[in-house]
Formats: sequence, C-alpha cells, structure tokens
Amino acid sequence: MRPRTRTRTEHPQAAVTSRVTPALAAGCTALLLALTACTGQSPASDGKNGDTPPRAQETQAQSQTRAGTARVPVPRGSGSRVPYDFNGDGHRDLVIDDLVKAPEESHGDDAGIGVVYGSDDRPLDPAARQLLSARANAAKSGDTLPAAFDAESACDLDRDGFTDLIVSTDPPYNGIGAPPVPLQILFGSPQGLTGKAVTIRIPQKARFGNEWPEQPVCGDFDGDGKADLAVTASAGQVTFLHGPFTRTGAPRSADLLPDGGPYLYAPEPRPDTDGDGYDDLVAAARPHAPGQAAKGTLLLGSAKGPARPGGAYAFRAEKLPNAPLNATGTTRTALLDHGDYDADKKQDTVVRTYRGERQDLIALYTAGNTDRPVLTFSTALFLP
Repeated sequence: MRPRTRTRTEHPQAAVTSRVTPALAAGCTALLLALTACTGQSPASDGKNGDTPPRAQETQAQSQTRAGTARVPVPRGSGSRVPYDFNGDGHRDLVIDDLVKAPEESHGDDAGIGVVYGSDDRPLDPAARQLLSARANAAKSGDTLPAAFDAESACDLDRDGFTDLIVSTDPPYNGIGAPPVPLQILFGSPQGLTGKAVTIRIPQKARFGNEWPEQPVCGDFDGDGKADLAVTASAGQVTFLHGPFTRTGAPRSADLLPDGGPYLYAPEPRPDTDGDGYDDLVAAARPHAPGQAAKGTLLLGSAKGPARPGGAYAFRAEKLPNAPLNATGTTRTALLDHGDYDADKKQDTVVRTYRGERQDLIALYTAGNTDRPVLTFSTALFLP
C-alpha cells in the first residue's frame, strides 16, 4: 500500500486555549447562527470532584453535536463559475479531510471526506453537509475498492458549471512496473458531489518512471480558459493534463514536462503570479503545509503549460486565528482554506483547531476579522 498524501489539511502546530466546546459550537451553528459566532460556557471538566470524566464527556459532546444539527438537503444549483462550488448554486463550499473519530473507532480507517455547502442565509451551512467515502463513492481498481479516499484539489474539469473533486486513493500494486494511477475525479452536479468517481486516465506518453503519479494541482496553465491538472512524475518531471476532461476521466491531451519536483502546489494567494493570463505552479523538494513558510521553484504557465522557469519561490508563514475549541491538553490549529465565502470579493479564512483524533472545531473568519468567527462547527457532525 502506498503512503497517503496530504495537500490541503496537514496538521500543523500552534497550541491554544479557548472557550467553546465542539458540541455547543455545532449546536449553536445549527439552531441560532446566521452570521454571528457562538459563545458560551463549557461543561469541560478534568473528572475530579464528581464531574464527568473527560472520555465520557467527550462521548456525550459528540452525541449532542450529532443530535443538535439535523441534516438538510444540499441546495440545488444550476451551475456557476464560483470556485469550489460543487452544487453550482453560486456559493463556495468547504472540503474537509481527517474528520474526527468516535472513541470506539479511534484505531479504524478514516471516516471519509466531509463537504459543507454554502447557502443564501450564511457563508456555510453545516446542516447542508455530505459525507464521501471510498465504499460509497470511489472507483474500484479491478475488483478492489481503495481504503484511502483523500481530497486533493478541486476545479471544473469538464466545464459543466459544477466544481469537481480530485481525490487520491491506494489501488493495489504488486511492485512491478509503473504503479496504477491513484487519482480519481468525483464530478459535481446540481445535487453536489454524488455517484461514483472515475480514475484519471494518464496516457503512457505523459508518464515517466515507476513512481506514483500524485500531488494534483488545478489551474489554467495554458491560458485557454479551461481547467488543467499538473501531476508529479518520476525524476522531478511533471505530467501536464490539458482540460477539459471527459466524464470517463480522460484529458483532452497530455504532455511530460522536464522540470518539476516531488511536491507540487499552486502559488499563494493568486495562481497567476505575474498576471500574464497563465496560471503558474510551484515545485518543491519537501511537503508544504498551508499557512507555513516553505521554499520551492516557480514554474510559469505558458501555451505549453507550466514549463517556463520562474526562479525561486517562497511560501510565507501566516499567523492563524484559533478556533475557540475548549479542550484540556495541547491543541493544534491548521489552515483549511482561504476563499470568498460571503460573496464580498474578499478572501475569508477557515481554520481547524483540534486535539487528537476525537475533538475539533472549525471556524470561519471573514476578511479583516480574526477576533471572532462568524461560524463554528465540529466535524463530529459527520459521525453516523
């Protein structure tokens, strides 16, 4: 089995303390929130003086969270050009990997990929949510379903007005010759991300060596107005897949580009760094977690794809606000996304503060506001 990759939701570092439990935050989100954040007193306890022990308290909190936010249908859209709009209703949606686990599942497989949809009433509506899993949504490799199913990138690959999700899987491989393609596309629709994914079809001429094709990055690298994909190949090369893609996962055409690296990323905050109409690409020797400092090499877009040398590139470290998770012990905060969730043409910030695999809180901060989130919820909402 190949190691799982991570691009959007690496778990980083900063320890925090805060005031709101995941259960209270999620319950307030569903019942009271429009565009204001939840606050309140926590029932947290260290288990002394007859109080509820932390493990039991955690189980109770997750039960309350699940009961507090009833699921509603995904809003039906008709297509849009908004990024990360899987149901095409004109509102940006949020993709979340590494969902929290129930105590009895702490050593089991990942729960899957969570999607929270935007709405007319608030930037994100945790009640309009969807759980994607390998069992329900992945394509088989022969007769085998993958165990891994991780979100990697998203763009409208077939140009139908609905954003599509690129996921990584772990198809079986006997170690002989080139490994199978582990990347799949789950297509958007008026109902959101539904149905079965299809494996991305990479022509043999665009592959090199015996390494796994990974690290998919979306962008209009050749400037033709259609979304493309850049994927790693062996020996630091890049597989460039020209869009649009068919519903069977085939690109319009494909090329093997000579310069790249084992890790590929989109530049931040804009994919077209020099404003020439071609999206650019960053190749790096080491993994980069969003919001953290890192170095790489800029590959400038062109009519032939991200093939022009652009010199050194540096990702800047970012000070992140902490979601107000009330938890005993060390917590960490990760940047989930920068994007326009409230349609004011400004970049908002979504972070996730977590403790281990069983407690977390996601918070949305609007542009220019890092003091008080307008929305909070826990991924315990996705637990069955």
